[in-house]
Amino acid sequence: MPAMCRHCLTTFEKGTRCPSCRSPRVTAHPELFDLSIAHMDCDAFYASVEKRDRPELADKPVIIGGGRRGVVSTCCYVARIRGVRSAMPMFKALELCPDAVVLKGRMDLYVEVSKQVRALMEELTPAIEPLSLDEAFLDLTGTARLHGAPPAVMLARLTKRMREEIGITGSIGLSHNKFLAKIASDLDKPRGFAVIGRAETEAFLTPQPVSIIWGVGVVGQESLKKAGINTIGDLKRWDRADLSRRFGSMGDRLWHLARGEDRRAVNARRPVKSISKETTFHENTADADALDGHLWRLSEQVSARAKAKDVAGRVVTLKFKRADFSTITRRHALSDPTQLADRIYREARALLDATGERGPARLIGVGIADLVRAEEADRGNDLLDPNAEKRREAERATDAIRARFGVDAIRKGRALR
Repeated sequence: MPAMCRHCLTTFEKGTRCPSCRSPRVTAHPELFDLSIAHMDCDAFYASVEKRDRPELADKPVIIGGGRRGVVSTCCYVARIRGVRSAMPMFKALELCPDAVVLKGRMDLYVEVSKQVRALMEELTPAIEPLSLDEAFLDLTGTARLHGAPPAVMLARLTKRMREEIGITGSIGLSHNKFLAKIASDLDKPRGFAVIGRAETEAFLTPQPVSIIWGVGVVGQESLKKAGINTIGDLKRWDRADLSRRFGSMGDRLWHLARGEDRRAVNARRPVKSISKETTFHENTADADALDGHLWRLSEQVSARAKAKDVAGRVVTLKFKRADFSTITRRHALSDPTQLADRIYREARALLDATGERGPARLIGVGIADLVRAEEADRGNDLLDPNAEKRREAERATDAIRARFGVDAIRKGRALR
């Protein structure tokens, strides 16, 4: 059976240990050297960057988030073993993991590390479709002759270089389409390399829960459950036309995915239509200060991504999901595009205030849409807000200071709520 060592990259045919270096970090699969669609996902990205910069935290549980009234942004695998999860209230996380080291996020740094990872991926293939700062699809079809090695080996080399040159780890999912590659990348984390081949696709998918399908969230699972659909096998028993009548276009998509069919190409040129960030609360909240703090942090994250991509948005969006899962969405078109956190926050806050009686929040999200080039942004004077230019200059000065001294060099008070 084709096999490779993820430690020294030796390829061989038999054995559970590398014949060259004796490492047990071996991946073997009948189709290992025939597949070329991959999904790379950094392992606990924010926490990994923090542990890289502070080696004394290597074996400690690390949580990225706010104070006791804040929520968990992300956490390392040590903390996850204790039950800590993203969007969990910080007080609950500290009950589960009282010895955790809690750190504020450094978004500017994470964006820079993401660019370093992207540069390594670009050495393998131009066909890269980023999904976020820490994950992307890659299509290495036809690159074996160029690199002198099959895609599997080059992907193992990618994660090896990430570890040695950047100081973070990643997991690879390799398959024959994007749907299965993304599933595979979650099967063996952290530092994983999982393969789903063509021959095993049906046998692998049939017993899996429908929640494994990317995009089928809690509400979607409930809708499917009401129709008696809990597993992929249940989906396969439905007629295609019946699924479409019951669930619309999503039903047709589910029919194909249940059979492991996904014709979407890895699209490196897919235009970015919007940038958004949202957080789901572990417990519903109506705390005005907490919601305001979340709005600011989400606005900063959207702004950081916009600045990293050199884009700005003509529209600010707000998403608010109530405790009963009903969702409020609001949009406001701006007089001129923006990528500034201060302006995104102010517009999002105005949209939130305008929603009136809304009840406790289960989720809140902020975004920008109708994107344009950054040079078109934040150039005009706002006659209705004479202090806008001062805040604009202050934010740009803050960005420069953070770039030189780190993101924690300056922090707004509302970010601590």
